[in-house]
Amino acid sequence: MSQIELWSRQLRERSRQPIRIHLIGVAGSGMSGLASLMLGLGHKVSGSDRTRTKEIDRLERAGLVFAGAQSADSIADAELVVYSSAIKPGNAAFDAAVAAGIPMMRRAEALAALLAQRRGIVVAGTHGKTTTSALAAHVLRGGGLDPSHYVGAEIPVLGTNAHWSIDGEYMVAEGDESDGTLVNFHPEFALILNIEEEHLDHYTNGIVGIREVFQRFASQTTGAVIYCAEDPEAHVLCVDRPGSISFGWDPRWEFSAEIVESRGASTDFIARRNGREIGTVTLGIPGAHNVLNALAVIALATKLGVAFERIAEALHSFRGAKRRFEVRYRSTNFAVVDDYGHHPTEIRATVRTALATKPERLICVFQPHRYSRTQLLRKEFGTAFRGVDMLYVTGIYAASEVAIPGISGQTIVDEVLATGQENVRYLPDLETAHLEIGSHLREGDMVLTLGAGNIHEIATILERDLGVLDELRKRLNEPETELRLYEPMSRHTTMKVGGPAQYWISPRSVDSFAVSLRFCAERAIPVRVVGRGSNLLIRDGGIPGAVIHPSKGEFEEVRFVGNHLVCGVGARFKLVSAVAKKAGIGGFEWMEGIPGSVGGGLRMNAGAMGRETFDHVVRVSYLDRAGNLHEKAGEEFAHQYRNVPEFVENYAVQAEFDGESVEPDEIERRLEESVRKRRASQPVAASAGCIFKNPETIPAGRLVEELGLKNAAEGAARVSEIHGNFIVNDGGARASQVLSLIARVQAAALQERGIALQTEVQILGQDAPYR
Repeated sequence: MSQIELWSRQLRERSRQPIRIHLIGVAGSGMSGLASLMLGLGHKVSGSDRTRTKEIDRLERAGLVFAGAQSADSIADAELVVYSSAIKPGNAAFDAAVAAGIPMMRRAEALAALLAQRRGIVVAGTHGKTTTSALAAHVLRGGGLDPSHYVGAEIPVLGTNAHWSIDGEYMVAEGDESDGTLVNFHPEFALILNIEEEHLDHYTNGIVGIREVFQRFASQTTGAVIYCAEDPEAHVLCVDRPGSISFGWDPRWEFSAEIVESRGASTDFIARRNGREIGTVTLGIPGAHNVLNALAVIALATKLGVAFERIAEALHSFRGAKRRFEVRYRSTNFAVVDDYGHHPTEIRATVRTALATKPERLICVFQPHRYSRTQLLRKEFGTAFRGVDMLYVTGIYAASEVAIPGISGQTIVDEVLATGQENVRYLPDLETAHLEIGSHLREGDMVLTLGAGNIHEIATILERDLGVLDELRKRLNEPETELRLYEPMSRHTTMKVGGPAQYWISPRSVDSFAVSLRFCAERAIPVRVVGRGSNLLIRDGGIPGAVIHPSKGEFEEVRFVGNHLVCGVGARFKLVSAVAKKAGIGGFEWMEGIPGSVGGGLRMNAGAMGRETFDHVVRVSYLDRAGNLHEKAGEEFAHQYRNVPEFVENYAVQAEFDGESVEPDEIERRLEESVRKRRASQPVAASAGCIFKNPETIPAGRLVEELGLKNAAEGAARVSEIHGNFIVNDGGARASQVLSLIARVQAAALQERGIALQTEVQILGQDAPYR
């Protein structure tokens, strides 16, 4: 008697004397399913893993004892230890079980032992196993057969990925060919979907070894083998097998299908048996490949006596497995779909399904799975993404493999480019990939994340952030308002450095500004308001939350009301100065050389040539954090050197300025003096303006010069040779380099002169990218 037969009998006969079973690696989808089945049989089940998941929480409520870390103590009282394929010698719990002589089984062996207690139905194939297994369980349940099931993913329509039925005589299980353990199964029915070269890290002899496993599996099947006749390997294997049942597109096969209509979330098709129509089905998931999967289930259910009407009802109500063309987000503007596909054949099928929904653009994000697969199937990957408008390839998900020199995501990018396909980029860092992808999205785009690793994390982030912007868009009555994800702040600062803003909002009216503030307050989204971006340094990690940029529409208006200038906060100081000159109003000449806007000037009480912004303020209209509009006279604001505290929590939207009547020649002279002084004393290269506040004893620029730090540099950030209080970007500087240079100057000032230099430039954001 084999070990599988022995433990199958033990698991069945000792349900009243529960066996103490420990699962190493219990958090994985396959192992958690086993835990569900064994708990359903009434056994005492414990498990250990490095991570805790929602599935572990559910299993604990069902009776699992979760030990946490995979330690020697975790298996101390176990009568049987089951371990996943990821567990190897060197694992503390595994080694302790071996040393203690505790019986041990691999995951597939334990599943085979459970399957042997029922009339087994095993779904096998290189692709499509999970969806087809879930379809089979759902259809048989709808047909009143109450099957047990074991599927390799979360299946919402089934409730859980595994279930042990007390009364049902059938069990549907997904068979895994990846490590050869498919040969452990002796089912009554087998569904063979396809046979291709895959898992070549295990099958070193390629398709020959894969064929051998499927041949043995088919020979061990005691009843019907249902196979896809469209797949060459499956056809050769099964066509001459007595009692086999074929399915495919061709009416020659016993079961065939003809697609009538494909929609975004479903597919209509006609099902035939031996060329005769048996009915029309609306399959609740999209894709021609899923029609074939459904056809396999129709063949199975028909063989088991389920009425076609019940089959069709169940196929219509099916909504798919997690990570199998799972629509994570859909609105009138964007769609985000996540799929487990990681083999070229799977990718082609999924891309075809996505394109059938007719998005404006299909943006694909692919995470290669395993170095060996990437190396051996690189040419096939190169042609798998045809039809995609933009392809991003991330770093390889190793899945415990050791890296192969010269093999990376760039390997696939190179193969795709070699086919003539353009718009392909390599994003090696998954932690920041969403920032690049999201910043280039346009309305009408579908984002398709593909891969068997953790690429779904990108879908999760985009689902969250696109949802926020779409919800805000619905609240605004102003379609012109710009809403974008992950806008690079380097585009919006005069120093041209800075990471992305999570939510970029550029309203055109005070009303839209107010709605945006109220929206963010309701959701506890942090808000920063940014104008022209002078006197501002954004860290490389960017700004989490919303950045509101009131620069256009009402905010850029400058007009006269009596003898006063009324200016929106987005109006540039240079424009204010020019309008005042044209009207013969003086006192604004100093603004000509300031690279900022009215809003930034009010916030910082900006100034030059002995003048400050609040020297001219008559009144200011502003919004509080809740979006309420207020107005105050200029003298009611406490204002200091480069600081107006009231505008830390409030946001100006409009200011009224008072000037002085000056002869045109005098205004011209002052402007020329301002221009001359600026050109003589300030660099033309990209900068934020003055970096440090002037100490009481010496101007900051002179101090830096005396310290000998002019032209000091950190990367592409350099202290200007023209003015020591300016740091310039020589091209491609990062905020971290600017900050390092600031710290270097401050340290020298303190050490050599005892002066603690304080920054005048505002420093915002965080160093690490947000997720």
